[in-house]
Amino acid sequence: MDAVALSRSVVVRHKEPGHLRLELPPRLFDPGARAHLEAGLRDRVGVYRVVFEPEGRRLSIHFDPGQCSLADVACRLRGLLDNLPAASEPAAATATGPAPLPGARLFGQARQWAERFLGGTLKSRIEPIMTGALTEKATINFLNDVLMFYLVKVHWDLITKRWMKDPIKHADAWLTTFYLVFLLMRYRKSGK
Repeated sequence: MDAVALSRSVVVRHKEPGHLRLELPPRLFDPGARAHLEAGLRDRVGVYRVVFEPEGRRLSIHFDPGQCSLADVACRLRGLLDNLPAASEPAAATATGPAPLPGARLFGQARQWAERFLGGTLKSRIEPIMTGALTEKATINFLNDVLMFYLVKVHWDLITKRWMKDPIKHADAWLTTFYLVFLLMRYRKSGK
């Protein structure tokens, strides 16, 4: 069965922002196809949970609607159907494979619980922070802060032992300090 026919045989059972439940044809419940679909869907930014339900051949996809839309998830799924792995033997391949480790089921349940209650994978939570932290504006703000702290550290003895004791005599230093703070604040306000 080709990708077009497979995509037409997928039935949407439920859809809402953040959740999509589909009924899949038997070919997509093949172990190789399931692994391919799960890995491909989890790679999509915003998708944090992919669950296959063997009874009823259902697939539930949970995603963050702020990071991807329902159409993005559908397009990703359709793209995965184009390079689906060849069908494997249904029972023979699984019967001859190694037995699952004793803690594998418990680990899977713990992972599902963490995804449900923590709101997604770590990757989907860190990625927006990292993209925001690596911008030019964030870098300039960081360097300005470092420079400010450095200048305070270097001049701390002068500030506490001379400038504060005789502010009129050191008015030029105070004016320079206030002007630098003013420039920093004006720069920060202009970015908002």
